[in-house]
Amino acid sequence: MSAAINPNMILLAREARGLTQTGLANMLHTGKAGISRLEHGETAADEETLMALSQATAFPPQFFFQQGEILPVNLSYRKRKNVPAKLLTPIEAHINIIRRHVQWIARSGQQPPPALPVYQVEANSHNSPAAKTPEQIAAMVRKKWSVPAGPVDDMVKLVESQGIIIASFDFGTNRVDSRSMLTDDNYPIIFLNKSLLGDRQRFSLAFELGHIIMHTFCTVPHQRDVNHEANLFAAAFLMPQNDISKDFAAGITLPLLGELKRKWKASMIALLYRADDLGLLTPNQKRYMIQQFNDQKIRRREPTQLDVPIETPQLLPKLFAGFMKKAKLSLPQLCTLLATEQADYIKYYHA
Repeated sequence: MSAAINPNMILLAREARGLTQTGLANMLHTGKAGISRLEHGETAADEETLMALSQATAFPPQFFFQQGEILPVNLSYRKRKNVPAKLLTPIEAHINIIRRHVQWIARSGQQPPPALPVYQVEANSHNSPAAKTPEQIAAMVRKKWSVPAGPVDDMVKLVESQGIIIASFDFGTNRVDSRSMLTDDNYPIIFLNKSLLGDRQRFSLAFELGHIIMHTFCTVPHQRDVNHEANLFAAAFLMPQNDISKDFAAGITLPLLGELKRKWKASMIALLYRADDLGLLTPNQKRYMIQQFNDQKIRRREPTQLDVPIETPQLLPKLFAGFMKKAKLSLPQLCTLLATEQADYIKYYHA
């Protein structure tokens, strides 16, 4: 082998398949210490080891020769409170793999990163006359992107129209909703769990958009709760105060929330929390409404007849299809260039 195997790719392949070092060692008929030495570059992999790694992890041999590091996911992500590392690790690995693909196609197509609006949250208006809250920033972004008043018709289409890549794949758990990340060229990517219901998909997308616009390109003090800020941004972006307040004018009931879910394409519980954020509920009213959700057993899963349609990302598959057409490549040839198996390509980029 003329080129050297990148130890980082051995680690990435193992984690993407959800394997422990012991699990991979058993498949290679070696010890855990041997895998550790391979992943730390202390032992060079010969051709026999390379082929064994390829077979065990279902990645093509060229995958392991790719250069570069495994990067941590940008900022925070939207998930349940407690998620074990064994669920997060393979998600992180797949995100890193897709990130490499996005970087490759962007460079191949000579597409510069999109020119996104960048705003910093500055809540203390006494110190800065130009203070901006997440809600104000959401309104500014809607105005800059010429989003009409009322509900956003298609969040995926809107975000992709601004050049932001959205990658949707099955995270293997319903406890993690979304992540965001930048390529080496600062190309933003939003990763969505394909198993999300339509309303949660849209809110997660707005949540990650808030992170990118407010937190990614500036230094954020460690004491700031960036997830809370992203939630405020998402709620205001999807449900602007001036528009949605009119829908709450006659009072808030479960039937009304069901009607508004169809209109705003947001969950009933998100609509309830939005009303609370806007000061339209007393603490007692909020407790009563939440108790109704619990009594009706719709806190976790709202009525299926109210499900919001799932929106399908199109931009990244179109970029790959356009490149294949221009370069006159077949799918197997493209997968060779991406150092990936066709099964993984289909899993990542086909609806």
